[in-house]
Amino acid sequence: MVGMTGASGAVYAVRLLQELTRRGYPVHLLLSDAAWRVVREELGWAIPPGDYPGFLAEAGVDPERVRWHSPEDYGAPVASGSYLTRAMVVVPCSMGTLSAVAAGSSDSLLERAADAHLKEGRPLILVPRETPLHLIHLENMVRAARAGARIVPAMPGFYHRPSSLEELVDFVVGKILDQLGIVHDLFRRWGEEGREGR
Repeated sequence: MVGMTGASGAVYAVRLLQELTRRGYPVHLLLSDAAWRVVREELGWAIPPGDYPGFLAEAGVDPERVRWHSPEDYGAPVASGSYLTRAMVVVPCSMGTLSAVAAGSSDSLLERAADAHLKEGRPLILVPRETPLHLIHLENMVRAARAGARIVPAMPGFYHRPSSLEELVDFVVGKILDQLGIVHDLFRRWGEEGREGR
């Protein structure tokens, strides 16, 4: 499952969706109300909130591989821990969503699904994109991590000598795929041979 919130970094979620569906994984997708605005502001996609088919078309993602949900649909299968999923990734993860997850809140379907993943012991990967961080942010990350979440901040590395924005995005998405146990070649790992001049 992929959840998008109102933090900056919509491109990370889009790239993750592309990679997951390209590899044949079925995905449950949920955008918070604020996420739709971030999509419009950052990606320039002129699609109205809730237009998942339009979102997937812009992303170049096969809609047959994606099942989408409204943030208020508490009857969705992913609201229950009895519905089997492999993992959940919240990318980008706002500090508000992180706070809700750390507190065990379930005021939206996204928060409820995250809570269900924690209580069932399934992987929950939170990808915060915020700076600077104050003490409450840091304490919430610790609380979420202690509950079983993996914190993968959207912090691209530079040892692979990226030459484009896409390579910086792929580095973060590759780190998410690593946490999911999915083999990829989105970036050159430390110690691997690179191309000439890289």
